[in-house]
Amino acid sequence: MKRDFQTFLLYLFSFLLLWEWLRPVEQLTSTDHIELFVMFILLSFAVSFLKVKWIWKTILKVWFIFFSLNKFHYDEGFFDFSWISSFFRDLITNFSLILARNWLELTNEFRTLLFFILLWLMVYLVHYWLLNRKRIFIFFFMTLIYITVLDTFTLYSAKMAIIRTVVVGFAVMGMLTYFRILAKENVTIDSMITRKWMRPLAIMIALSVIVGIIAPKFEPIWPDPVPYLKAAGDKGGDDGSGPGVSKVGYGTDDSRLGGPFIGDDSVVFQSEAVDKNYWKVETKDHYTGKGWIPSDTSSLRIDGDELIPVFPIPSNVETRDEAATLVHFMDYTHLIYPAGIQRVQFKRKYTLEIDSTKEKISIFGFDSQPVAPDSYSVQYKVPKYKATDLRQTTGMDPSQMSPEFLEKYMQLPENLPERIKELAETITEGKTNWFDKAKAVEGYFGGSGFRYDQKNVAAPGENEDYVDQFLFDTKIGYCDNFSTSMAVMLRSLGIPTRWVKGYTGGEFIKYSEAETSKQIYEITNNNAHSWVEVYFPNQGWVPFEPTKGFSNQVSIDFTSEDGTPDAAETTAPPAPKPQQDLEGNSSNSKETDKSLNFSGFWLKTFISQHWKLILLSIVLIAGAAALIYRSRGKWIPYLYLLQFRLRKRDENIGKAYLVLLDQLERYGLKRNEDQTLRNYARYIDTFFASREMSRLTDRYEQYLYHQKLPKGSWEDSRELWENLIKKTIA
Repeated sequence: MKRDFQTFLLYLFSFLLLWEWLRPVEQLTSTDHIELFVMFILLSFAVSFLKVKWIWKTILKVWFIFFSLNKFHYDEGFFDFSWISSFFRDLITNFSLILARNWLELTNEFRTLLFFILLWLMVYLVHYWLLNRKRIFIFFFMTLIYITVLDTFTLYSAKMAIIRTVVVGFAVMGMLTYFRILAKENVTIDSMITRKWMRPLAIMIALSVIVGIIAPKFEPIWPDPVPYLKAAGDKGGDDGSGPGVSKVGYGTDDSRLGGPFIGDDSVVFQSEAVDKNYWKVETKDHYTGKGWIPSDTSSLRIDGDELIPVFPIPSNVETRDEAATLVHFMDYTHLIYPAGIQRVQFKRKYTLEIDSTKEKISIFGFDSQPVAPDSYSVQYKVPKYKATDLRQTTGMDPSQMSPEFLEKYMQLPENLPERIKELAETITEGKTNWFDKAKAVEGYFGGSGFRYDQKNVAAPGENEDYVDQFLFDTKIGYCDNFSTSMAVMLRSLGIPTRWVKGYTGGEFIKYSEAETSKQIYEITNNNAHSWVEVYFPNQGWVPFEPTKGFSNQVSIDFTSEDGTPDAAETTAPPAPKPQQDLEGNSSNSKETDKSLNFSGFWLKTFISQHWKLILLSIVLIAGAAALIYRSRGKWIPYLYLLQFRLRKRDENIGKAYLVLLDQLERYGLKRNEDQTLRNYARYIDTFFASREMSRLTDRYEQYLYHQKLPKGSWEDSRELWENLIKKTIA
């Protein structure tokens, strides 16, 4: 096929068909950075359309794959080649696992490489069907089956995907049928014939889609199979009990934890605050062996602007006052708030109902009906703990904690496996205070034996304990597994804990326009999270983050009493706020580095949030450029006319004549290599039935051989040249 606009459309439609295979992957799996896989497909089709030599195509694709692997899995920069040796060692290990047929132990780096190779092969197959066979029905049919099966048996909604696939598939098949007919009948492609074929095709596809969308539809004969499959999935374990696949997000029922879930990037709320915060919704205190339930309920109603009576931060803990504004995108009738909350301000007058056990705060109007406010502001205190104060608690003191309190927050099932306590004692061996024990258990989950995963997560059977299964059998799970295990292990050591549900801090969006010291973060269902709070009599409830790969950035001062840093314990420094990249520095090199970091941060954020729009813009710009290039025969002559109309010197006839030769060749009147200018001029005059080209050629040869012309020759010749140029306008 020629590299023309019709071929460009075929490549574009083929890319869109292959893109449909990637859209469900982002929603139904934990695969991230899907935009780079889409860009790899776009790159593969682009180099094929541009007919880049195979060696350069291979180099470009291999470079893109290695760049993506570095971005996905390695902290070192791309040009820090130390990561390559680690990658090839990992490659050898994975080949050994393949030979041993141990598929489950393949690393994520190797799986990513295999996925890129699969996409490479798919692009090659589509390209082969497109150019060699001029048939793409099989791929189109397989795409339809793929998205309809996922729509039927998963949570993926393929309504728009089916429409897109039908439109693109019919367009590609119609165009390929046209090209096959031309090849069979040995007919030269003509723009007029092409338009006569393509216009009815476009009208037919548009009418078919519109009628299909607006036509009335019968209810399905069979019920949706997804609820039945989920119900079957709920019967796992020994007797079939256990949760099935669910979508990530906040839920109220935590009595049966475990099982896989799929991601959901629906926006829950946006926060405008100085720092990125963990956001609480509720806590639970009673562990059943399968999940968490509240031990009791006790409600208290207050006016919306009153001091909120939840467990306060003790006065001996250093704090600073902060305020944040939350804008809700979901109709939640409960408060989402940071630890240390003091007051909340609404635009209207509301009543708050506080469950003192769960610390869940519900919002009611004056008609006693739950309401979901669009936005509100919260005032809260941010504590700064001292390790020396936290280490003061070495055991239970009945004078500081009532029996009812201890019974509630140290509760464990009677049939809890003994080896959970034995493991906790082993981990905390040699630790004499509650804080060091809690830090030891928290750090235990950061070891290589545990893996964070949202898909391959087991659910306990009837005779299995949720924590025991995670600690000793699977060691694979997400936040619920890690947080519940830490809470239960600390309770087995006699340390009061509770389980907390809420959201992580989300993704930075932009700086606040009202207050430059604040940033706006976007929190989605994917940020739903759980963690642990440990009670210290002199410090209150202190958060801990056991989930691998997460950090709640709680502020703890590890300076000892004599003012020296405590080498025994360290915590990760708080993540720098975005505006820290803008702060001045006396060193010019540091200023440059910070400005580069800031630019890279903004670029990375913008691309990650708008990659679909960017990709669509690139496709549209490429399409517009192709249209402009294809129609160059209509507008380039006018540029030439404008360019030489303003020139007066006789020497311009040389450049003008060469421009005319190029334009005639673009028009289709190609000059043979052994053809003289005079013979070519007679050919042109015969074609246009004139004598203008021969007369102009005589003037050009006079200039070419004598390097001079009578004065005013260009003025006399320009009309001939312009007439010929105008005749080439397609």
